[in-house]
Amino acid sequence: MQRIADIMTRDVRSIAPQETIRRAAEMMDELNVGALPVCDGERLVGMITDRDITVRAVAAGTAPEAGQVGEVMSAQVRWCFEDQPVDEVMAQMSDSQIRRVPVVDQQTHSLVGIVSLGDLATKHSAQVDRTLEEISSPSEPDRSGLNS
Repeated sequence: MQRIADIMTRDVRSIAPQETIRRAAEMMDELNVGALPVCDGERLVGMITDRDITVRAVAAGTAPEAGQVGEVMSAQVRWCFEDQPVDEVMAQMSDSQIRRVPVVDQQTHSLVGIVSLGDLATKHSAQVDRTLEEISSPSEPDRSGLNS
């Protein structure tokens, strides 16, 4: 059974919650990525995506030079451990409709890597089509109470 350690990307760059939103966008551009783990020292505290920057900062009128990563990041992050089976993490990604999962050390919860849908597609092809389909299917908005 293949483990996450076999396919994850190591040496992942992260950003601190005190950094500016502009710096996060610059790093995403430099690294050609759409998300960055947010770490307080070595400890994972969140994720910031290009969508977080667009929706939570720019659309809300926050100046990228003034706003901090910690203000717009997603703090409720799904993560996994290096020794978890790939199939288990793929199921987690499908259930949560997420494309990337930070990998943390089991003892310290420090960031040790990240596993993305791309890693799965290139290094573990079984079930990737189904996982991609489940991640990509639009979630239904909660409209209960709108027509009350």
